Amino acid sequence: MRLTNPLSAVALTLCLAVTAIPAAQAATEAPFTQQAFATAQHDGKPILVDISAPWCPTCAKQRPILTQLMKDPAFKDLVVYQVDFDSQKDVVRALGAQMQSTLVVYRGAAEKGRSTGDTNAESIKALLQKTNG
Repeated sequence: MRLTNPLSAVALTLCLAVTAIPAAQAATEAPFTQQAFATAQHDGKPILVDISAPWCPTCAKQRPILTQLMKDPAFKDLVVYQVDFDSQKDVVRALGAQMQSTLVVYRGAAEKGRSTGDTNAESIKALLQKTNG
């Protein structure tokens, strides 16, 4: 293929470079189901359960922090399960959470830590790091 426009050549090069980046560099995010959670625990995976609500201002502050951390290669194996505080009350109770904006981390079946209402990027990162060991 012959490209006559130099900008087309640059655009093509950028597209090829972006598609060459491995997709496995980010955490996996999914809605919470008991079966998926149990499977991840059985497989010994690092897990974050994010209990949030769409109306929660603290949850809204946590979201961009978590999104950024999930891109960190250190957390590429992390499985993130979203629990809706309002519609999944049974799960919220089973996890022992008292309120939205609760983050619970596991390594396999073992709970490694939790926090509620934390919007500090460094302490959230430290919480997620507990899943790596």
